[in-house]
Amino acid sequence: MTGSENAVLEALDADRDGALGRLFELLRIPSISTDPAHAADCRKAAEWCVAALREIGFDAQLHETAGQPMVVGHMPPLGTEGAGGGGAPLRVLFYGHYDVQPPDPLELWKTPPFEPRMGEDPRHGPIILARGASDDKGQLMTFLEACRAWARTAGGPPVAVTVLLEGEEESGSPSLGPFLDAHGELLKADIALVCDTGQWDARTPAITTMLRGLAFCEIAVRGPARDLHSGMYGGPAVNPIHGLARILAALHDEAGRVRIPGFYDGVESPTEAQRAQWAALDFDEAEFLTDVGLSAPAGERGYSVLEQLWARPTAEVNGICGGYQGPGTKTVIPSEARAKLSFRLVPGQDPERVLAGFRAFAQAHAPDGCTIAFEGEGGSPAVGFDTESASMRAATAALEAEWGRSPVMMGCGGSIPIVEAFKTVLGMETLLIGFALDDDRIHSPNEKYNLSSFTRGARSWVRILARLAEAQAQRA
Repeated sequence: MTGSENAVLEALDADRDGALGRLFELLRIPSISTDPAHAADCRKAAEWCVAALREIGFDAQLHETAGQPMVVGHMPPLGTEGAGGGGAPLRVLFYGHYDVQPPDPLELWKTPPFEPRMGEDPRHGPIILARGASDDKGQLMTFLEACRAWARTAGGPPVAVTVLLEGEEESGSPSLGPFLDAHGELLKADIALVCDTGQWDARTPAITTMLRGLAFCEIAVRGPARDLHSGMYGGPAVNPIHGLARILAALHDEAGRVRIPGFYDGVESPTEAQRAQWAALDFDEAEFLTDVGLSAPAGERGYSVLEQLWARPTAEVNGICGGYQGPGTKTVIPSEARAKLSFRLVPGQDPERVLAGFRAFAQAHAPDGCTIAFEGEGGSPAVGFDTESASMRAATAALEAEWGRSPVMMGCGGSIPIVEAFKTVLGMETLLIGFALDDDRIHSPNEKYNLSSFTRGARSWVRILARLAEAQAQRA
């Protein structure tokens, strides 16, 4: 650890109460992007972030979009030669989001969701309670507080930092793609940093090294021109619910494999080294399932739960409807039945090819007399990262120095489309480092963020920026 880094960590620790106060200010703003009634609150949160960045020393601006505004801030490194000297400083782009999920159902919150408070958890000790505490306001503030400590102590961070904060992540990021296309040069850096991920457990940091991709669509199966009386037409009239059920039931075989032709083309099984590393994590599959009320694993036979989550593709039905849904009985044959589907993808799979395969599969399994329509299609490919890159090694060393143990190189069953966009649009690799936990209840009532995640997360970013600068100086 350098003397400068040590002084920054001391300054960060000394201002812990101030950091919490600033986080609470942001948490009080109900920036719910999916609800038009909260558009003014989203703008208020964006303006708060601009003011916070300027106070730290960033040249920060609010950028209008067709939806919620983007926040972009730039801060040069503490010296033109970087912290280590000997060449151009590394440029990093940090991404986070200031919008939050709706708090509903409100009656399940123990205290108001936008009145942040400290609480006590029997497993984790002090916790921060509020909507957005973990996803993503607490997470993004760990980075801003690290930058604040660098600026206060050393005059600036040891690398050139650009911050991008969006306000529509929780509602599909519709403005992000156009913004990247229009302002890519404003955001280009050597590497992107994303904090919207988690730790392995409360004492063990993690770096996410692979993200599954996503393809999604809605299928409509249509039969008669109108709903029919099941007594007058039952038998000779095709039932779209039966047709939809036939298609969905055919999606998987008895071993849990997806039966769409070509679905697994390009998919590679985990290497023996990956299997060995994941097995060494001592992951409790039974506890993982019982925590959500399940007693036995499903999915593909022959693969562990972690392998299924991190390295295998899936086909899931997310919603289904058709016919009468009200109280009592209404004896109809419906004219239409619908289902929403999503496919989690791994490297080697193309979202459009997967969707084309499903369209052909559904048509082939549809009963005579039904027509099929597909709507709402979209997706993004999976992303994997080089675990031996200089930036990955620097982040590993920084996290190990802070937490006293090596970070877990983990996969993520979900998708973060911005990461793929950074790679394809801006040509940047990404370090995915966050400090959330599985039990933070994000998107649910009583969301929390461990105080230790907040404080040690900020300390981790101080160390990561220092190690990235040192790695850059060594390469120069």
